[in-house]
Amino acid sequence: MLARRIEGQHATMLAFLADGESWSSSALALALGASQRTVQRALDQLVAAGKVESFGRGRARRWMAPAHAGIHDNLATSRSTAE
Repeated sequence: MLARRIEGQHATMLAFLADGESWSSSALALALGASQRTVQRALDQLVAAGKVESFGRGRARRWMAPAHAGIHDNLATSRSTAE
């Protein structure tokens, strides 16, 4: 299955966050070549838009794109029907 193309102002950041791993804001800043403050502002905008979510607090805070509802269920259903 191909991932949907990500477009928009924060497309590169969303692409990193959509890999299924959680990211710290400092790791995102390093990967994007941006300041931590720029990344933090972008993350705040993405949270407000419902495109990313965070967990943890302080230095342990991590960010990731929410799981797309239905993808896992569809794969599990396809597997069980094929067996």
